[in-house]
Amino acid sequence: MLEFESKKAVVTGATRGIGRAITEALLAQGATVAGIYGGNQEAAETMAGDNSRYGEQLRLVQLDVVDYAAVAAFCTGLETEWDTLDILVNNAGIRRDAILAMMREEDWRRVLDVNLTGGYIMTKLALPLMLKQKYGRIVFITSPMGHLGFAGQANYAASKAGQIGLMKSLAKEVGKRKITVNSVSPGFIATELIGDLSATQVQEYKKMVPANRFGTPAEVAEAVLFLAGDRAAYINGAVLEVTGGL
Repeated sequence: MLEFESKKAVVTGATRGIGRAITEALLAQGATVAGIYGGNQEAAETMAGDNSRYGEQLRLVQLDVVDYAAVAAFCTGLETEWDTLDILVNNAGIRRDAILAMMREEDWRRVLDVNLTGGYIMTKLALPLMLKQKYGRIVFITSPMGHLGFAGQANYAASKAGQIGLMKSLAKEVGKRKITVNSVSPGFIATELIGDLSATQVQEYKKMVPANRFGTPAEVAEAVLFLAGDRAAYINGAVLEVTGGL
């Protein structure tokens, strides 16, 4: 029997990078996954084609995680179709970098909205499905920038620090219902999110990592699957770093 056979999961930011790796790892272990993506239709079509062997086990849904009404309608549909929800991975995230003195207000707000408020909305509206069955696994994908900070990323760092506070508070609220809430904190991972770095920046950042390389999405997915499984039943309110020692 596969580890997540008969389990139902929702993954946000599911069609690229870390989110795609998490979604595909869950599928490979038997889970039925609703993968949410923001607006990149081409990436969604590519992922759907690459994973067509899973059939109805994978459903991709275009949804803005900041749109409360749209997320509410999505979760209502899940309750009708699935009745319960076992796993929620809040992975959707964006960067809009600039030094604070030059940062546009809309870039500050949008990063906080997607990275932090989106996680709040998804979790709040998905929780009733977990509370009903008194079981659930919620994982936030955060970042070391939440406690390290990084020049030019005040909005991103603030959103990731907020995710950790949200996660720790929620873990105390729902732990008695056999629902765990944890975070995975990837360091430099080879995805499109850092694809705008120059060759010089890549070399400098690799020097910061004792492993002297960037991680892979698959390595992050392994950490998520561990926290989403029954082996991690006594892990709650934790941050699991996947950073190569950053």
